Amino acid sequence: MQTKTKSLIQFVVLLGVGILLVWLAFRQVASEKEKIINAFASADYFWVFISSVIGFAAHFLRAYRWKYLLEPLGYKTSLINANAAVFIGYFANYGLPRMGELTRATVIDRYDKVPFQVGFGTVVTERIIDFMILIIIFVLTLVFQFTELAGLSDEYIFSPVKNKLYAFYEKPLLGSIILIALVGICIALYLYRQKIVSKFKGKFGDVIKGFIEGLSSVKKMKNIGTFIFLSFLIWSMYFYSLYLCMKALPETAVIGHKECLTLMLFGTLGVAVTPGGLGAYHIIITQILIFYGIAQIPAVALPWLVWTAQFILILILGVLSLILLPVINKKKDVSQ
Repeated sequence: MQTKTKSLIQFVVLLGVGILLVWLAFRQVASEKEKIINAFASADYFWVFISSVIGFAAHFLRAYRWKYLLEPLGYKTSLINANAAVFIGYFANYGLPRMGELTRATVIDRYDKVPFQVGFGTVVTERIIDFMILIIIFVLTLVFQFTELAGLSDEYIFSPVKNKLYAFYEKPLLGSIILIALVGICIALYLYRQKIVSKFKGKFGDVIKGFIEGLSSVKKMKNIGTFIFLSFLIWSMYFYSLYLCMKALPETAVIGHKECLTLMLFGTLGVAVTPGGLGAYHIIITQILIFYGIAQIPAVALPWLVWTAQFILILILGVLSLILLPVINKKKDVSQ
């Protein structure tokens, strides 16, 4: 009961943050809403459709790649179940960020008898590999967009932080309160360190063991080359899903591959902040587009076009998967 209440509170808080960010984004262009609607009306939805098809292919390959992590551990899942689990997982992320990982592991535990902790371990392995690829994307962006990244960092990170530090300097009482709070947190962690460590024993320790087993699946993999190829192919599809969707608006169609790298890099980070990236993704993409010289109206319209297309895709596939999974697996014993 407490877990459900906690999840509900997290959902309400994060959804509230997302709605707040959406409100902040639209407040700046409230007087231009007709122009934004016209931008949507005049968009070339052929490119949106192609972008969605590529997005679907990326999700399909993610499910296919997942099988490469499970098989060395002695577990198998059908391609249909793996895809359904991925789609349901993505759908769950619109409820709570990162809830999809737990949901995917739960689905294959139920329908293919892959222990939850093992399945979750392989999903986390995926995320680690995705993070490594994201680092490669960052390096490529740094190489091809160094001046632009420096400008973005100064405008949206360093200058605001510098201004905040000046504010603390002018208000020493506020700075002192924050410092005392940080020291208090450190002291609390030290005093309760034994209690924290004890959480890693007993039943939770078994979960950790299964989790580690899932993480070790990469070492046991026979076709590591294929797995690496699929990983880069998936991210290439993410890239071109965004790149081609930008062709839907004439103002953003001029954005090149180098600039798209920056958009994908920071857009990916935005998705992790709020449910489905609601609000955060839109603000980040809009501000970067404006930084690149795109007018405000198409800069606001594009992230909504991209986000809405992906949301509709995941909504349809996620709901269909929830409905069809019990039918497809009706002959299996899924009692827990």
